[in-house]
Amino acid sequence: MSVGLKNLRVLVVGCGNMGASHATAYHTLPGFEICGLVSTGNSKVVLNEALGGGYPLFSDYDQALEQTKPDAVCISTYPDTHEAFAIKAMAAGAHVFIEKPLADSVAGAERVAEAAKRYNKKLLVGYILRYHPSWEKFIELSSEMGKPLVMRMNLNQQSQGAKWTVHRNLMKSLSPIVDCGVHYIDVMCQMTRSKPLQVSAIGARLTEEIPAGNYNYGQLQIRFEDGSVGWYEAGWGPMMSETAFFVKDVIGPKGSVSIVAKQAGASGNSDNIDAHTKTESIKVHYAALDAADKFAKADSWVDLTDEPGHQELCNREQRYFLKAILEDIDLDEPTADAINSLKIAFACDESVKTGQVVQLT
Repeated sequence: MSVGLKNLRVLVVGCGNMGASHATAYHTLPGFEICGLVSTGNSKVVLNEALGGGYPLFSDYDQALEQTKPDAVCISTYPDTHEAFAIKAMAAGAHVFIEKPLADSVAGAERVAEAAKRYNKKLLVGYILRYHPSWEKFIELSSEMGKPLVMRMNLNQQSQGAKWTVHRNLMKSLSPIVDCGVHYIDVMCQMTRSKPLQVSAIGARLTEEIPAGNYNYGQLQIRFEDGSVGWYEAGWGPMMSETAFFVKDVIGPKGSVSIVAKQAGASGNSDNIDAHTKTESIKVHYAALDAADKFAKADSWVDLTDEPGHQELCNREQRYFLKAILEDIDLDEPTADAINSLKIAFACDESVKTGQVVQLT
């Protein structure tokens, strides 16, 4: 594609929640042009109507790739298709934006990354929190609390109807602590910038509606080389509690930093996708004491003026995807981070299934 001469022609594969959000970005942002919508079900029809109609629709990915010859492919399908779809896209000459996780195995993720190098194509993984200024601030403030850090995070989702159907389908290949956990493992790794040494995790199968051997509730713990520790909890399903489902909290020797999302963390919001990224405000607590052993400095609040919603975050991801292509930005480091967080998440999954602590190499 020649810079400034034409739009980036994007084939959107997967037209559910995330696919629809990315398609909306391509539909509205300058520099993009949708050349086709692909899904096996009716979601592409619904999305096409929402976007005003007129886009070519496909049920078969290979056929769509051959007929549209896109500059880029956006992959928002279930994780068990990610590897094959991404490699086919790059082999066909297209750059790839792919929703997390990069693949449904570490080896698969590494093969996708290798294909990006082999075909000299841009590969960007949808780690949406990396585009949120408030989460960037959260990470920055956490680094001021000294070492080691104690990182406490969760995102439990009470789901029903169509969202429970999505969760059940996701759990055919991945558990919640892998699918959602990669986000927060990535955040922990950014906060510590230290090597993770070992993981342990527990899980429970709270419904017979998911495959035997999988689980819809999990909690993981990570130990880092610098002494930092972190835990993350995720559960999906109609049985999940909405008590304390939204915890984003970091503690260090110098104090603590906490996301206080009064609206996002309110009961009834655990299945609201906009609530998953909201920060609203950050509370900073300082541990320093005066001569009387009283706190020497009052807690402070960072009220966040740039608080993008879910769609705007997707817009920002896609603006960066376009920028990376047009300016030939090296994406090796974020790709390596995506593989690293997936590797840690799968080690946690192994710990759940074996009941053993897993050492990371």
